[in-house]
This record gives sequence, C-alpha cells and structure tokens, in this order.
Amino acid sequence: MQEKLDTLAHVVAGKGVDLMETKKMCYLKRKNLISILVVSFFCAITLAWTCWAATYYVRPDGGNGDQCTGLTDAPYPGSGIQKPCAWAHPFWSLDSSGNWKILGGDTVMIYPGSYRLGIDRQSTPGIETPNTDWCNTNWPWDCHLPPLPSGPDPDHPTRILGVGWDQGCPNPPELWGSERPWQLISLDGTSHVVIECLRLTDHSGCVEFHANAEVRCERDAYPYGDWASAGIYAADSSNVTLKNLNIHGFASAGIRAGRIADWAVENVRIAGNGWVGWEGDIDGEDINSGTLAFKNWLVEWNGCAETYPAQHPNNCWAQSAGGYGDGVGTGATGGHWMIEDAIFRYNTSDGLDLLYARFPDSRIEIRRTKAYGNAGNQIKVNGPTLIENSLILGNCGFFDGKPFTYNVDNCRAGGTALALTLREGVSVSVINSTIGGEGDCLCIIECNDSSCNGSETIIIQNNIFRGYRDFLEPSDTACYLWFDRPPDNKDFYTTQIDYNIVFGAKIGEWELSANEFVLDPLVMNDHLEAFDGRLRPGSPAINSGLPVASLGGLVPNHDIEGIPRPRGKRVDRGAYEYGIPFIPWTLLLSGNKHEFTP
Repeated sequence: MQEKLDTLAHVVAGKGVDLMETKKMCYLKRKNLISILVVSFFCAITLAWTCWAATYYVRPDGGNGDQCTGLTDAPYPGSGIQKPCAWAHPFWSLDSSGNWKILGGDTVMIYPGSYRLGIDRQSTPGIETPNTDWCNTNWPWDCHLPPLPSGPDPDHPTRILGVGWDQGCPNPPELWGSERPWQLISLDGTSHVVIECLRLTDHSGCVEFHANAEVRCERDAYPYGDWASAGIYAADSSNVTLKNLNIHGFASAGIRAGRIADWAVENVRIAGNGWVGWEGDIDGEDINSGTLAFKNWLVEWNGCAETYPAQHPNNCWAQSAGGYGDGVGTGATGGHWMIEDAIFRYNTSDGLDLLYARFPDSRIEIRRTKAYGNAGNQIKVNGPTLIENSLILGNCGFFDGKPFTYNVDNCRAGGTALALTLREGVSVSVINSTIGGEGDCLCIIECNDSSCNGSETIIIQNNIFRGYRDFLEPSDTACYLWFDRPPDNKDFYTTQIDYNIVFGAKIGEWELSANEFVLDPLVMNDHLEAFDGRLRPGSPAINSGLPVASLGGLVPNHDIEGIPRPRGKRVDRGAYEYGIPFIPWTLLLSGNKHEFTP
C-alpha cells in the first residue's frame, strides 16, 4: 500500500492533489470495509444460530431415541426408525452416555403426562424409566438430567417448556424423581435458560434424615424408593427465568441455588419440602449478584413432609429436632433482591431469611407481600431495604399442638415478626404495612456488626402495629420496637418514625411521635389465627396517613391488593386502603389451587 501511494504521489505532484488527504481517504475506506465485514459476520452468526436452533418434542405417545428424531410434534407411527415424531420421555433427549443431544438455544416441549426420572427399576412394571443404561445402582443419585446447555445469549435461551406454557399453563407435565437423585434439573454452570410450566416432585412422603424413623428416607440400600432430594440445583448461573412451576414434596429442598446472577422467578410455588424451600447456602461460595426478581412467589409448608398422593403436610419439624425449616434462606450474598406479590407462610423456621445479604452491592425491595404462620421470624433483612404494602403477621406459635406437627421450636429467635439489620450508612424503610405478632417484639432494629456510626436512617411510617400476648411469656405482650442501643443512646440512629397506629403492643422505652396513635385500628378480623387486616368503618387508620409520594416518594399510590391510594380524602395507614369490596380472607390467602387449609 505504501509503495502504491508513493507512486501515486509522483503522478499527482503537479496537479495539486494533497498526498496526506489521499492516504486518509484510503485508510477510512479500509476501516469502513473492515467494520462492515465484522458487523456482517456477527449478523450472520446470530441469524445462523436462530436458524439452527431446534425444537424437540416429548409426549407420552412418542417413541424412543431410535424410533423418533424428536423434532416433530407427532406420535410414533408404530414402526420404523428415525421417524419424524416426538420422544416418549425426557431421557430420550440424552445419548447413551447420559449427555444432552440438544444444543444451547434449543427448545424442548413436554406434553402433559407423568415422567419418572431416576434409574430404571425393571422389577416394577408400569413405572419404568427409559434410557438409563448410563446410570448405576451403586450411585443412582447421579441418574438425573445433566446440566442444561447454556443458550448463546440472553435473547436466545435454551428452553424447557411444558406444552401450554403460552396459554397460562393449565395442565403442566409432571417430572418426578425416584431412587434418590440429587435433583431433577441441573443448572450447574448454565446460563441463558428458561424453565417454564412444569410440576417437579417425587412420589414419596419421606424426608431425608428425619428424626421420626417412620418418615425417614431409605438411604442405606437399593432400592431407595420413589424420592428425590431436590427439584432444581443451580450454581454459577446467570440470566435464568423460572416461570409457572410447582416444586413440591422433595425429601430435602425445592431449589438449591447459589452464585447466581440476574434471575427472574415468576408464578413459582415451593412447598412441602422436608428441609427447606429455597436453599441458598450451597457448597463453596454462595454470593449472588445482579437483579434477583421474584413475582407471585408462594413459599409454604417447608420443613414438613408432604404425603403422597394427598399432598398434605405432616411430621413438620425444625431445628429443635435436628431439622431446618426456612422457607427461603441464603448464605452470604449480594444482589438486588426484588420481591413482589409473594407469600411466605407455614414454614417451620423463618419465612424469608435474607439476614446474610451482607455484601456491599446488596439491596432488598419487598412489595405487596404477605408473611405469616412461620415458626421463626416472618421476614429478616440486612442492609438497604424498602418494605411497602406488606402484611407481616408473626403468629409464630402456629404449629403448636397441630396434628401435622412433629417437633417445631415455636417462636424461634424470639419470634419477632420483622427483623431489620443495618450496615454503616444504609437506609431502611417500612411504609404502609400491617405488622402484628405474638413474638418478643413486632420489629427489631440492630447493626450487623460494630460498623454503624449513626449515619444509618430508619423510616417507619404509615403503618399499623398490632401486638398480642407473648407466646413464650404469656404474662407479657409483644413490644412495638426494639433497638440494639441502650436507652441513653436511643437517638444514635437517624430515625423518621411517625404516623403509625400501635395497639396491644408494649411501647417500652421508645417514645411515640406526635402523629402516632395508641388506638384499636378496627381491622376486619383481629383474631391472630384468622387475622384480616382490612379496615372497618370508623378505623383511625382511615384518611390519616401521609400523602402519596411523600417521604421522598416512598408512600405508594396503591395498596397491597393493587387498589389505588387514596380512596378517600387521604391515604390510609397500614397495608389496606379502606373501601375495597370485601373478599373472604380464605380466598385472599389461597391464591393457588394447591392450597392446604390447616
């Protein structure tokens, strides 16, 4: 190129042509050509991946891996090999070594039916599992779907879908574990994935290592029975969507997930798992990051065995008997936790335990959420936190004397309804919520360590607090607020606590602010076991709260049910805005066809 330019210089020297401008033009043309080629290359790759991504089908009337390609949504015709038809079982999507045939970015569509996952038990006709020659009775716990291949990018995820996923998931297929696999679905090292419209479970009422031998899972000799340890395992996984899943009845955990980033969980039920619902404390580091979004999340009855096939809780146990029982628990974690329209109930320890969200990037937002009937704390958080429009009811003695209870330590850790843990300089707010309970206190505020220096801000406004007799000390009542600072230093933190209604709770050394009332809030049902936080006519909570968008935008423009605020002249205090058409509490709490009413 340089020689050509030099020659050109001699030719144009007498014609007034600028040599440097000529060089610049040549350079720009070459640069533009390279840019076009690079863009074209990546466009071609994206288009090729889109064209190459395949959709496979699984249906009960399909064939095996030799009979059908899996690429056509049709039954096996009855004869022939490599016919254009669906596979009969998810295990036919694996080769003879137990590895995936599908590639990242592919889709597997599973028709309604019941599909057993686990080593084939040939001695039991009718519940065989095909294509398990790669499994071994000496280690049947490894006989499960391998880690799903990652999609190429967030816009081209690998997908496992139940047929009907795009129509509200009316009849999800059932994947159930047998012969103690570690889990049914693995996302170990998997990113860019969608799992949607499935029911994950097992067909046993046993719990691993349970103190009651009658419900303890067989772990010593094969055959082990129709149980699986967990539904989903994930580690080092990002950009994952879980949607319309019912994960229930496992011997240990519904989901085990750590070191995850940018997950979205929507319309997922995690229920009746023998040790824990969502276990975030996995082997090694657990630190999560990115946005962790949970919507319409139902977490219930974890720490209980689930009977099969009735799916009723029994032998509920907790740490007092060697169990666990959190609905959601994590190890040390970061991440932006966004929890909306969730329910945490009837778990044998804490409902939602985010106490270990201790990393600097952690942030917690909880909106329109209900937590009640958990035997420990209903909600525990750490660091920057926003809680709004939530019902937090610490009836922590719920399991006491119930026929489904084996051994539960009622009101563990004092049974506080809401535990707020601070870190240096953070802001925590609790706005327009209804909080009650029979634990030691309704709300406690303490520092995570010795780093707090008074720059921390606590905003608790527009709420209703309802205290009851202390379950563990019946001669006492639950306290309103408790701080980890002595009375002579109670102003250590920056507090904005006002416009709350406090009733039946011990005020203690905390002095009420000018706009806080000690009055009966007149809720629809004040009985702790059947509490209904809707307001009755004449409630002092009506038209007495701070206006929408006040407190720097913290006061919401709707209530726990999404009803606009205000309905009257001013915003009401508490989670519920007065004037909502009455709906029976049992219907409001069900919200799911799998409800078990205690």
